[in-house]
Parts: sequence; C-alpha cells; structure tokens
Amino acid sequence: MPQVYTIPMLHFIIYGLLGWCLEIIWTGVGSLLDGDVCLTARTYLWMFPIYGLVIVFEPLHDIIRYWPAWRRGTVWMLLYFAVEYLTGWLLSVVLGTVPWDYSLAALNIHGLIRLDYAPAWFAAGLLFEKVHDRLDHVRIYQ
Repeated sequence: MPQVYTIPMLHFIIYGLLGWCLEIIWTGVGSLLDGDVCLTARTYLWMFPIYGLVIVFEPLHDIIRYWPAWRRGTVWMLLYFAVEYLTGWLLSVVLGTVPWDYSLAALNIHGLIRLDYAPAWFAAGLLFEKVHDRLDHVRIYQ
C-alpha cells in the first residue's frame, strides 16, 4: 500500500503566488481607475511570504467550512487585517519602513491597514478556501 503525502511547501508557494497575482490585478485595476491606461501594477517581494502564511489558516478552514459564507468571509477578513497589520508593524520595526503605506488613505489604521479593503479581504478569504480545497486533493504517492 503506497504512503500518501501532502506537500505543505507547495501550499505555501501557491498561496504566495496567488497573493502576488491578486495584488497585481488589484493595483493594475486601481491604476486604471486613476486614469493610467497602461494598467501599471505593483507588488513587493515581501508579500510572497506574507501571502504564503495563509497556510496557517488551513486547519481553521477545516473547522469552519460548513459555516455560512458571510460568517467565514468575516472571519477571514478579520484575520487578514490582523496579519496585514502585524506584518506591516514588524516590517516597520525591522526595516524602518513599510512597503505599503496607507497613511494618506481614508479609513486607515496607523497606515498599515485600510478598512475600505474589507470587501476585498472577505472575497480573498473565500477564494483561498477554494484553493485550499483543491490543494487538499494534490497527493504524492510513494
């Protein structure tokens, strides 16, 4: 009987890459809305491991998967705000700066998070759930 393995590092990498892609789309669309027809988009190398941290929420997803979507999305939104705030704070302590600076935006908290991004984090959480479910079906047999 073959042993079955999941690949946590693969999950981390996929979450990191997906986060980068989502951020590029988000900032590109934002630049279009600001009148930039070139769709200039940006992200930061720091964001890859930050988005990769979604892996630590997989066990929670397994626990809350049968809750209504509005409740799960709210949980993800709050957790993602917490991660964004904490990683931003940590980067500011270590680097003396934060790659993203929301201090000029309305509804910001210490320039580290923007409360008007709540719907985006809500949706991202539900999207990452779908990715987690797909990744749970990826197996290596040995």
